[in-house]
Amino acid sequence: MEKAGSAVTAVAALEDDLRRGMYDYIRRARRPVGRDEAAEAVGISRKLAAFHLDKLVDAGLLCARYAPLDGIRKVGRTPKVYEPARTDIRISIPPRRHDLLADILLDAVLTEGDQENAAQSAKRAAREHGHRLGAAERERTRPGRLGAERALTRAREVLAEYGFEPDREAPDCVRLRNCPFHPLTARSPELVCGLNHAFLSGFLAGLEARSVEAVLEPRPGECCVSLRSA
Repeated sequence: MEKAGSAVTAVAALEDDLRRGMYDYIRRARRPVGRDEAAEAVGISRKLAAFHLDKLVDAGLLCARYAPLDGIRKVGRTPKVYEPARTDIRISIPPRRHDLLADILLDAVLTEGDQENAAQSAKRAAREHGHRLGAAERERTRPGRLGAERALTRAREVLAEYGFEPDREAPDCVRLRNCPFHPLTARSPELVCGLNHAFLSGFLAGLEARSVEAVLEPRPGECCVSLRSA
């Protein structure tokens, strides 16, 4: 009951647009965020931001502590800073795509070839799923020839809907901040990272984004793949 209650509390906290906006901003920041910055991100006063931020803490979505911003101690009271809580909420925050993973693994089982082992079949199925997604997006938008910049922009928009939390880390790089299959990574990181890489490589191939490649670049707490200009 405690987990169900936590999920209900989290849902209620995020129904408010301002709270959801600040929560999303702090998740994307990947560092402690102060009240002034959070207020500016959604266009409200510092006092109102403090109220909403503390509600997110009460809901278990954020953690708060007192610490110097940017590691610099200044005269006066140490500011309160906020970070995402280090727990998954069962309403898929951060987003998880168990349905996609289940589809990939089911296809792998049903279509495993004589010359494949289970892992090879799963990676092939992941690439095929990604390719269908990319081809469908290309058919929908008809973007013509895609250079690296436009390809990364299209990929960022599509993959955000699939829970990867893509971040344009640099003009030639989209870093995927969230792994939709994360809870399973601890059991088999090599397999899950391989599925992610195959899925995203297939997506780029289906999108005909030949100027961009999926690169394995594991980082703690993030997806193992980045999209980079080729």
